Amino acid sequence: MSQSEVLLAAARFRVERLRAPLPDGRWFDREVVRHPGAVVLLPLLEEGRVVLLRNYRPTVERELIELPAGTCEPPESPIETARRELAEETGYAAGRLDPMISLYPSPGILDERMHVFVARELKPGLPRLDACEHLQPFIATWDQIAGMLAEKRIEDAKTLAVLLYWRFVVNRGC
Repeated sequence: MSQSEVLLAAARFRVERLRAPLPDGRWFDREVVRHPGAVVLLPLLEEGRVVLLRNYRPTVERELIELPAGTCEPPESPIETARRELAEETGYAAGRLDPMISLYPSPGILDERMHVFVARELKPGLPRLDACEHLQPFIATWDQIAGMLAEKRIEDAKTLAVLLYWRFVVNRGC
């Protein structure tokens, strides 16, 4: 039976010391981060264009190119979070939000599950950023995205995973 001790309780996550049995009978002892989950959006405009963000991340002290994303705020469902985050970060409202895939960004230390949605039938509006967010939405074509990938300008793992999954699994012809 697993045992855990809360080491830190923060606003959006908590850190626990976990002791759990492994399938082979050994024990797993590690500090882990418990997270309520998040969403990632692939906002698709007509003519093969995608809404991306330039996002300054204080944790890495630099601006990253990312897809819109955000933390689920219980009791909010992932699709409700997706609608809220898309509007807040880009200003767009989606006529359609289709689930694409779910992923674990760093399962060695973190139980966060990211739910990815494709946002379509977008209607423009004004972003509503939090006071601490430094985001700049911009629009890119798939050719421009391919160039950014080739130049290693996209370093955000969730963005890399979603763009590559869309390009090579979902929509091979774009």
